[in-house]
Amino acid sequence: MGRTTKTISLSVPPEMAEKVKELMKKEGRTRSELIREALRRYVEEQEWKEIYRYGEMKAREKGITEDQVEDIIDARRK
Repeated sequence: MGRTTKTISLSVPPEMAEKVKELMKKEGRTRSELIREALRRYVEEQEWKEIYRYGEMKAREKGITEDQVEDIIDARRK
């Protein structure tokens, strides 16, 4: 069975490396665990930003204002 992970190299400023080291000790986690979590959160944030941009674009196309969004969602849920 092959590896389920890939190794990558990463360069960070010394101050950031020190913060990672501190977090490793404080949380009892490995460097890889911390970096993976940071990347997962970043990817998730970017995905949500894309969804938000898409929603804004569609709302503009339909002439829906930000103030109307909650009312539309509430009406749809009923």
